[in-house]
Amino acid sequence: MISITELAACKVKENLARRGQGLGIKIGVRTTGCSGLAYTLEYVDVEQGQQHCVAHYDVNGVRVYVDPKHQPYLVGMTMDWVRNGLNEGFDFINPNERDRCGCGESFRV
Repeated sequence: MISITELAACKVKENLARRGQGLGIKIGVRTTGCSGLAYTLEYVDVEQGQQHCVAHYDVNGVRVYVDPKHQPYLVGMTMDWVRNGLNEGFDFINPNERDRCGCGESFRV
């Protein structure tokens, strides 16, 4: 399954509150970049048939949706919130990654 750090969960909840709506987040992958895959993150406002709720994180209060076809790429992944100098954002730590491209935008499993 996917885990979310407490700091990342707080950021997701802040963003959902700022938006004024939302059930949780949908994490997936898409084909792009020089290494082949990139992570996607969307806010879910309405449950739809093709979305599959794989986990509800009661501890951190974040519901995570994952399309079943993306699950093999994401098993064991942790989503964190990081600050690096003036940059901040979600970071995906995935034990399935073989490597990332030089710019850090895509990865390969």
